[in-house]
Amino acid sequence: MSGRTRMALCAAAATLMAACALLPLVSPVTWYLQAIFLLAIQSGVGMATRRVPLARPLTVAAQALAALMLLTLTFANQQAIFGVLPGPDAFRHFADLLQAGADDVSRYSTPAPLSDGIRLMLIGGVLIIGLAVETLAVTFRSAAPAGLPLLALYSVAAGLSDGGADWLWFLIAAAGYLMLLLAEGRDRLSQWGRVFGGAPRTPGGEPSGAVAPIRTGRRIGVVALGIALVAPLALPAMNSGLLDAAGAGVGSGTGSGGTISAVNPLVSLRDSLNVDEDREVMSLKTNTDDISDLYLRIVSLDDFDGTTWQPSKRDIQAVPDRFPTPMGLGPDVRRAEVETTISAADWYGQNWLPMPYPPSGVSIEGRWRYEPLGMTVVGDRRQTTRGATYTVRSLDVQPTAEQLAGAPEPPTALKREFTELPDSLPAVVSRTAREVTKGSTSHYEQAVKLQEYFAVTGGFQYDTNVKVGSGRQAIARFLRDKQGFCVHFSFAMAAMARSLDIPARVAVGFAPGTPQGDGVVSVGLKDAHAWPELYFEGVGWTRFEPTPTRGSVPPYTQSDTPGSTLPDIARPTQSASTGPSASPSTSESCAGQNPELCASESPQAALTADDDGPKWYTVLAWVLGGLAALLIPLAPMLWRLRTRATRLGAHGRTEADVSLHTLAVWRELTDLAWDFGIHPDDSQTPRKAAARIVRLGHLDPPAAASVHRVADAVEQVLYAPSPRPSAGLAEEVRRVLSDLEAKVSWTTNLRALLAPRSSVRVAWAVWDWWAALKQRAAAARPTLRKPSAPGQRG
Repeated sequence: MSGRTRMALCAAAATLMAACALLPLVSPVTWYLQAIFLLAIQSGVGMATRRVPLARPLTVAAQALAALMLLTLTFANQQAIFGVLPGPDAFRHFADLLQAGADDVSRYSTPAPLSDGIRLMLIGGVLIIGLAVETLAVTFRSAAPAGLPLLALYSVAAGLSDGGADWLWFLIAAAGYLMLLLAEGRDRLSQWGRVFGGAPRTPGGEPSGAVAPIRTGRRIGVVALGIALVAPLALPAMNSGLLDAAGAGVGSGTGSGGTISAVNPLVSLRDSLNVDEDREVMSLKTNTDDISDLYLRIVSLDDFDGTTWQPSKRDIQAVPDRFPTPMGLGPDVRRAEVETTISAADWYGQNWLPMPYPPSGVSIEGRWRYEPLGMTVVGDRRQTTRGATYTVRSLDVQPTAEQLAGAPEPPTALKREFTELPDSLPAVVSRTAREVTKGSTSHYEQAVKLQEYFAVTGGFQYDTNVKVGSGRQAIARFLRDKQGFCVHFSFAMAAMARSLDIPARVAVGFAPGTPQGDGVVSVGLKDAHAWPELYFEGVGWTRFEPTPTRGSVPPYTQSDTPGSTLPDIARPTQSASTGPSASPSTSESCAGQNPELCASESPQAALTADDDGPKWYTVLAWVLGGLAALLIPLAPMLWRLRTRATRLGAHGRTEADVSLHTLAVWRELTDLAWDFGIHPDDSQTPRKAAARIVRLGHLDPPAAASVHRVADAVEQVLYAPSPRPSAGLAEEVRRVLSDLEAKVSWTTNLRALLAPRSSVRVAWAVWDWWAALKQRAAAARPTLRKPSAPGQRG
């Protein structure tokens, strides 16, 4: 295999390894198999044109034309000429697909469905990056700059991912780039001849010093990669690094426009509620006397796919001086403006700004953007609340039960969006909702009955030690077990409300805090909370409180009817504490640096798996993966132990069997010495090789005698007319092994055991097998006969 061919294969492999970072963004991942196939064809075209050879620009043009034809055949064959050649119709179809793909990217959160537009963007992007990498690394023979397109591909993927496994994709992409650099280094060194390239490698031949530069290059690359991974984590001043999850910054610039993605902006609720020490997140002062309704809302979750509640992707703009009137709020609803000054703790770095809802204005320093539909404020370019002090003007909306009960139907578009439920939602959710609200005459009455069912009459218990749950059956299990905390209650009530055609979403933030003696209200980690918001035309998004012992029951949901089961007093926030929890508390670094990236369960991660638990094939895959991860590093040791047992084991009694056994024992002895650093030299006679092993191994007299006895037996087999059999050769080798182990350090012993040098014979055997296979294939090809001379028979 030529150096150019090897480099082309490495360039394609590096591109595909970097493209692995795109795998979590789309489901299913069948596009990746198509990308592999098309990239292989594109690389094959490059190999063929370089072999002709063509000029470098023509090689790049040929590959680009091949890529365009491949994309045309895959995505626009009906609009193309002869199904392959792109014409005006094909290019218009490409434009339509790309526009549709861009719309899908804006519409869906990860993992997005694999539409034709997204598939074109993914496969086309991989081919373009592959062409750029191969052009730089192979065509123009400069592998180092080829890392830029690889970095661009990884950066795009990291910018769209939720950060769950960015470290893994970075490792894979970095390994691909490192492999490309090493391939270029080997190709360059080989051009210097025997001094750097070394003698041809033969089984048993002593390696020359030529491998040192390559080995050094590998070590430098591994060390550099390790520093790149560890340094951002080890330096406190670096708030982000290669392994940090993307998505902290949103939008662009300071003007209007931009978007905010469906990243996870949520507090890790269960761990916050279970901390042994209720750390203060923020303190606030307000001009209202009643703080029971002063919930600090961070963000609303309005996109429900059956397994996950998450915020939709929304347009953002510059923060206005005065926020518009909340959607749906009519002029006849009583309201009062409240001013609240909030001071966030120095350790609390939240990208979303906690504010009372609905806000009518905010005064804050820094880079912040406004999302109109949710009426939320989010930091731009990694802006957080850390140590911030800001003032929020908000409305204390005070609707009456009559206004809510008489609310007309909401707008069709809003109702369609906020009552959408997936087909995968268990039927028990809607069935229970209908049973609980039976006999209701309005959506408001249904909402009150749902709240009462969860908070009082349904027999539910508040318990923060209950697992968040996973899969499409999570809500059904919660309705059956009737134990959970705010995540369960709010998710279940919002889903049940949607099943009754009531627009609903889930809000995440903090319940009212604890008043202090100086008029300051302290909000702690244990105040982290989630609650449902239901929409009523004329009032807007309205808070409900289904979680028992948490927050406060809204006054407009309390009935004056005698005998009502709903309590008419506010439930204090802190009454939920039941003593120290058995669950581990959130670490200071986790809660303080970026709570939304904590590894613990969060509201958005609450329903992320399938059904009731991992499938059997998932468990089997993990088990097999764990076994592979364990066995692959141990493969050299296992192969070496197996080979030693075979060579030193029993053998036949015939003369041929004894001879083969003697040669196998000698091979084991030389490999054993090789494992301990004594390289074999097949150019020497057995007697000289034995003396060399004794000298370099500093063997004791008994072990030295054993080496010479084995060498004498080999000389008998090789040179004597009638070889004299020698008994006990296997024991001689074991005696040498014991002496070598006693002479060297424990690190040398460990390397000889786990990474024996002689295991390279496996690679040599594979290489010899491949060479023999190519020779047989070449011999099997029919040869072209020479043309017959005039007058001769053909």
